[in-house]
Amino acid sequence: MKDRIGRTIDYLRVSVTDRCDLRCVYCMPEEGIPPKCHEEILRFADIERICRQAALLGIRKIKITGGEPLVRRRVELLIRSLKAIPEIEQITMTTNGVLLADKLPALIDAGLDAVTVSLDTLDRERFRMLTRRDELENVKKSIQAVIEDGRLPLKINCVPMEDQDPEDLAAVAAYAKDHPVHVRFIEMMPIGLGKDCGFLSEEQLISRLEPFTGKLVPVDEQLGNGPAHYYRAEGYAGRIGFISAVSHKFCSGCNRVRLTADGFLKSCLQFETGEDLRPVLAAGSDEDLAEAIKKAILKKPEGHHFDNVDAAGAEHRIMSQIGG
Repeated sequence: MKDRIGRTIDYLRVSVTDRCDLRCVYCMPEEGIPPKCHEEILRFADIERICRQAALLGIRKIKITGGEPLVRRRVELLIRSLKAIPEIEQITMTTNGVLLADKLPALIDAGLDAVTVSLDTLDRERFRMLTRRDELENVKKSIQAVIEDGRLPLKINCVPMEDQDPEDLAAVAAYAKDHPVHVRFIEMMPIGLGKDCGFLSEEQLISRLEPFTGKLVPVDEQLGNGPAHYYRAEGYAGRIGFISAVSHKFCSGCNRVRLTADGFLKSCLQFETGEDLRPVLAAGSDEDLAEAIKKAILKKPEGHHFDNVDAAGAEHRIMSQIGG
């Protein structure tokens, strides 16, 4: 389906929970958030129903997110059911990696096509400071498990901060050196708690990485479903990518919408624009549900205004509540 300015919307990010086993400083307060009660969170059957109607409208790729998706019990059952939707071409997941090693066999058996692990640092003390948890070894174990298994394409997402040592950033990038792993650096977005965190632009990141990686050369390769663009470094098996929503605005090519864990279909990360699908799930037909999905897509703004974080209609919730 195309939105009102002609963008093809074929990618749906599905948050299955607002809960998380970490407390990253740009995502969730140290004390956490009041979690949605069981009755407020979409059942797997509801998510499947939404995805089936979305697929008939042109959605082809689904990303499972959270909070942390692996804290949702038996999430592999949802993946299996979504894989059975004829029009869906790919199911992927973004996870913090804490539970991934143990869950990996079940996820692969369910049909997961690829996984992205969030990892902002390889320094244990910095990891503990950023996430307020001492889980770095479990994340590293999970990354190694995916690499050794070899069946799931792996990406690593890193959100750098202004005060981060270049050596630390280069250590994360080095996962792409010896393995066919793509490491992407994501600019801090001024949403939720991210408004108060230091920002590094793509150009600043490249200048900090190149003393360690060597010259980063742009490549014309489509290596995912989203807006990342990639560079090669001499001797690296994988690519170094950047998702630069602030310094390199990519809204004109945005192909996604987001379903929150409580059933709100968001058409833009920065804004509250969208449709609450819960009333339609409760009382409407599949045709009504499809119309509500269309309505949300047609409301999609032309672009974000990160230069004005207090713009009218700006999202007031934090990242863990909206699916990132």
